[in-house]
Amino acid sequence: MPKPKNPATEVVAKPANDRRQRRKFSDEEKERILTEADACTERGQLGELLRREGLYGSQLSTWRHQRDVGGREALAPKRPGPKPSQTAEERTIAQLERKLAALEKENHIQRKLLELSGKAHEILGLALPRIEESDETPESNSSKGATRRSR
Repeated sequence: MPKPKNPATEVVAKPANDRRQRRKFSDEEKERILTEADACTERGQLGELLRREGLYGSQLSTWRHQRDVGGREALAPKRPGPKPSQTAEERTIAQLERKLAALEKENHIQRKLLELSGKAHEILGLALPRIEESDETPESNSSKGATRRSR
C-alpha cells in the first residue's frame, strides 16, 4: 500500500530542467569569437578560447567557412527544419502541369467515347453528323452520310 503524499517532502522536477536546450549563438557572438580566434597567435591560446566558450574546433572552422563564403550575413542563424525543395513558382507550375495532364486525359477519354458513339450509330445504321461537318447545312449532311454508309 502506497504512503500518502506529504507536500513538504514531495520532490517536484523543475520544468526548466526537463530538457536540455541546444546553444544558439547570434551572429554578433560568432563574429566576436572568430575575431578572438584570429587574434590567437601563441601556442595554447586557441584551445583555451574553445574551452572557455565551450566550443569544438569544427564549429569554429564551419563559422570561418560561412564567413568567407557569405560574409557576416552568412553567420546569422538559419531557420530550423527541412529546406523547401521548390520555390513558390515551381510549386504553382507543378500544380498547373498536374491539372493540365488530368484535363488532357479527360479530353482523350471523351474523344474516344465520341468515336465509339459514332461507330455504334454507323453499325446501327443511324445517320449522325460528324463533328467536322456540323457547320454545314443539314441537307448536305444527309447526302454525305448516305454515301459514307454505302462505301
